[in-house]
Order: sequence, then C-alpha cells, then structure tokens
Amino acid sequence: MTVESISEIARKLIDVLFVWALFYIILKSLRKNMKMIMLFKGILVIIFTKLISTWLDLVTIGYFIDYVIEWAPLALIVIFQPEIRDALEQLGRAQFFTRKRNLSLSELENTINEIVNSANYIKKMRMGALIVIERDSSLASYVSKAQKVYADVSSSLLSSIFFKNNPLHDGGVIIEGDKIICAGAVFPTSDSMAISKRLGTRHRAALGICEKTDAIALIVSEETGRISLAMNGELIYNLSLDEVRIRLIESLAPSGKILRSAKGGDINE
Repeated sequence: MTVESISEIARKLIDVLFVWALFYIILKSLRKNMKMIMLFKGILVIIFTKLISTWLDLVTIGYFIDYVIEWAPLALIVIFQPEIRDALEQLGRAQFFTRKRNLSLSELENTINEIVNSANYIKKMRMGALIVIERDSSLASYVSKAQKVYADVSSSLLSSIFFKNNPLHDGGVIIEGDKIICAGAVFPTSDSMAISKRLGTRHRAALGICEKTDAIALIVSEETGRISLAMNGELIYNLSLDEVRIRLIESLAPSGKILRSAKGGDINE
C-alpha cells in the first residue's frame, strides 16, 4: 500500500468516527430530554409522510412536506434555542487542555467520609441539604454567583452551612476535590417529567445540574430525611449511608482503584 492510500483510508475512518460521535451525542440527548424525543418522533412522522406521498403520488401533501423540510432548520433553531445554548455552554465548560489534581485514595476516602458524616447529621436534624461535587465539567459559572468559601471539606462546616438559621442554607454547596468552593449556589431546575411531583426544589435543582454537567449531587430531604444522589442525568432516591458512600467511591475514585476500607464505615443511620 502506498502512503496516499493509507492517508485516504485514515481520512475515511476519521470521517466515519465523527459521524458516529454525532449520532452518539444525539442519542444520548434523546435519552434524557423529553423535547428531543418529541422532535425525533416528529421527524419520523415527516419522513414517513414524505415516503407515502411519493409512493401514492400525492401532489398537494408532497408540496406541503417539501415546504416544511425547507424551513425546518430555521424553525428548529428558533424553537430549540435554549437547548442549543445549553449545549454550547456545556462545551465551553469542558476542560480539554487543563487537568485537575487527582486526590490520593486516602484524601478521597476522607473527603467522602466527611460528606457522608455531614449527611448523616443533617438527616437526623431534618435540616435539608444540597451538595454538588464537581468532576470534569467546570462549575465556575455557578461558583461566581455564590458565596465563596474555599475551605477543607469537613462534616462540621457542611452541617453548619445547612443549619436552618444560616442565610446560605437554601442554596447548594459546590465541592471541588477536597475543598468546599462556595455555598448558597443556585442551580437550574430540571423540567423532566420522570421526576416525582412530590419531590421539592432541591431534588429538581440537583437533577438539573446533573443534566447539564457531569457533576454528582447529594440531596438530603428536609421533610423526610431521605438521602438521594443525582448523577448522569438520573435521580437515585432514598439511599442508605453505605450506599451513598459506595456510589461516591465508584464514581470519584481513579479508574481501576478500589477503596475497600470505605465500603465499611462506622456510621449508623
């Protein structure tokens, strides 16, 4: 094989990979976004109607479908402007050329234990909490509008932030690594139809930030004391403290590492 033929094959492979990546992003969006599902169904209906009109030689309906197809891209941009803006913002938040410091296993274990201990105390006191843990997607836009803290993660500090008389208790806390970056953060609420109407603003805000970023959100219900996690656009409701600890370890630990000791713990519910 010549260099030219190898180069041509490489270009074709790159072209195919880009197409598959585009389809993957679209399908991933469809799974989480009810509007995108409705849009996809609408496109299928238009394509099916176009095929039927061509097969049966239906001139009027065929002309109408052609008109719809011609103006559909502009209409989609107008209708789905918020979704397009959110996608571009998420792309801008992605950190391609910077690398965050990875916590050691002991540091990560200690941070998770402090978070879980705080959730246990908040649960018993029925105070309510929203703790968001940053991963790869930057949360800088939410940090900039919140009260800066920049302190080590500790159970006592987290518990005091969510004390009912604290003016910051209604907002969320953002944790980056082993630091509490800010408190009183406000997040977008999810409009997902899958979330129960019985759940309040904290749960919807937790799911909202996890739909837009890869962050993990821990929620303690003020009304019931139940602990939930939001991650990957899904809400996992009513978890035990050990379940919370294990899920956080699995999601935050470096690839291929296992924190066996963190699966134990001495916290009683």
